[in-house]
Amino acid sequence: MARTNPVQFFRQVRAEINKVVWPTRNETLVSTAMVLVMVMLASLFFLTADQIIAFVVQLLLSARGGAA
Repeated sequence: MARTNPVQFFRQVRAEINKVVWPTRNETLVSTAMVLVMVMLASLFFLTADQIIAFVVQLLLSARGGAA
């Protein structure tokens, strides 16, 4: 690799930083709200799935225990 002197390196870094497009405050707030909504929906889904699976397992174990 070719060596770059520090002054040229920092000029290149500054040029790359100027290319970055930062999100606006509104975009950040909307993205944050969407993430929170998706987290809540995923939590509700997994809570419901867990409760259904627990009910089915409990049902199977109680049916097996009663027949013995």
